[in-house]
Order: sequence, then structure tokens, then C-alpha cells
Amino acid sequence: MHKFTVLALMFSLFICPLSFAKAADDSIRTKLDARNIQYEIDDDGDFKVTYSYKKENRTQLVFISGKTETVGGFAVREIYSPAARIEKDNINGARALELMAESRQNKLGSWEIGGDVLYLVIKMPDSLSAAQLESVMDIAAETADDMEMEISGDRDDL
Repeated sequence: MHKFTVLALMFSLFICPLSFAKAADDSIRTKLDARNIQYEIDDDGDFKVTYSYKKENRTQLVFISGKTETVGGFAVREIYSPAARIEKDNINGARALELMAESRQNKLGSWEIGGDVLYLVIKMPDSLSAAQLESVMDIAAETADDMEMEISGDRDDL
């Protein structure tokens, strides 16, 4: 194999996927900017949006995954919002079963555990419009904040 062929192959394997990942990030950035949504990008490359509910004097975090995963031939992106701390809020087996039952009732999203955090996670095709993405984010924020109030009372940790 020629040196040029090896270099070209290495370029396509390592550089092109990086370009694709950056394009995915740019698509979310473009959608958030189009809706004038303020965001930060966290250490994992996820987009972090802080919702402010002034009337209730509460805030709620929503994250949009900075990368997609492919399933069934289409790109899926996660939009998720934390609602509780598993240990601190005493999420036990009985409560987990209640959350699973509620997940069955949800039209969008389900309850998932990541580390010591309970999240409302919505997995959607990456082809959402900017307005649809904002609507999904609103649903995630409201559902997770309602659950946080139910589980922890007035405490607003997440």
C-alpha cells in the first residue's frame, strides 16, 4: 500500500467523523440560536439550558445531547432534565416502580437513572425543527421540575 493511500485512509477514518460530530453540534446551536435560547456547552459537549420559573421562584436544567446515536437508520438525540437525587431523595424500589408506571403514561419521555440522578429523558429524531426542539425542551423542563417538587417538596436543587 502506498504512503498516500494509507494517509488518505487514516484521514477518512479519523478526521471525517470529527467533522460530522461538529456538524451535529452546529445543527443544535443553529436551532437554539434561531429561537433565541440562551445556552452553555458543558464539559461533555452537551448543550445546557436553564429554565427560570419566576412565579414559582424556581429554575430547571435541560440538556440536549451534543451528539446523536443512530438507530434503525435515523439519528436520535436525547433531551433530558434532572428531577431528583436517588440517594438523597430516597428513590427506592417501590418509587422506581411508580416511575416506570408513569413512564408508560407519558406521551414523550421516560424516567431514567444516570449515576445518582433521576432524569426525564426524551429521545427524538435529530430532524426536529427549532420550534419542535424548543417544545420538547419545555416538556422536559416542566415534567422534571414537577417531579422534583413532588419528590423533594420545595427544594430546588436541579
